[in-house]
Amino acid sequence: MSTEHSGNPGLTPPAGPHGMLVVDKPLGPSSMQMCRIVKRRLINGGAPKGVKVGHGGTLDPLATGVLVVMVGRATKLCDKVMAGAKQYETQIDLSAFSTTDDAEGERTIVSVDVPPDLQTVQAACAKFVGTIMQKPPIYSAIKIDGQPAYKAARQGLGDSLKLTARPVRVDGIAVIRYEWPTLVLLVDCGKGVYIRSLARDIGTTLGTGGMLTALRRTRVGMFDIADASTPDAMANVLTEADLLPLAAFVPDAIG
Repeated sequence: MSTEHSGNPGLTPPAGPHGMLVVDKPLGPSSMQMCRIVKRRLINGGAPKGVKVGHGGTLDPLATGVLVVMVGRATKLCDKVMAGAKQYETQIDLSAFSTTDDAEGERTIVSVDVPPDLQTVQAACAKFVGTIMQKPPIYSAIKIDGQPAYKAARQGLGDSLKLTARPVRVDGIAVIRYEWPTLVLLVDCGKGVYIRSLARDIGTTLGTGGMLTALRRTRVGMFDIADASTPDAMANVLTEADLLPLAAFVPDAIG
């Protein structure tokens, strides 16, 4: 569970607003920065400074889309939200790999004599539907010897990292658009799938490059992008009246 809160540990959490907010995270800020923005606006609306704010499912700074922000007692539902099915619209560059498996890293161009046709691309994508074994990116929060992999990678130790492939569930991959070298996919998946790894592995299967250049999460469980608000569209003063009530999702689940 990722939360942003303050106050004295061990004391009863202060009374305050409780509920959820579906945010359309823009490009740039981290998920925790979005929580801080929501928290600041709740405090503007009279919430105590110790109000607890968390999110269900991290989005990288380069990703946009649905970020479910929980407030107060709703933070107990973080695990439930993160376990929900997710949908992503993703853009992949098949002409290169990168050290981070996305546009943040150092690119390595891959020479391709004959780009794969649409049918070949669709067949490659189909191989990644179902329960698959996936190796996380070296720039990820996966812990190795108690340390997040990305910290070791930033220290130049990426080549020595031994990340183990793990089972994840991909429910569907649909090709939205393909014009070499750009491939746009709609991916439905379960918890723990790294879309950067999916981009890398599809490219490897095709014998091309494969790196993520854009990622937008369009759904988390029952929360859809159509219900999300951008930070610019949200009021600078937020109260409990602006939050989705807990009872609408998990009646009697939270005390």
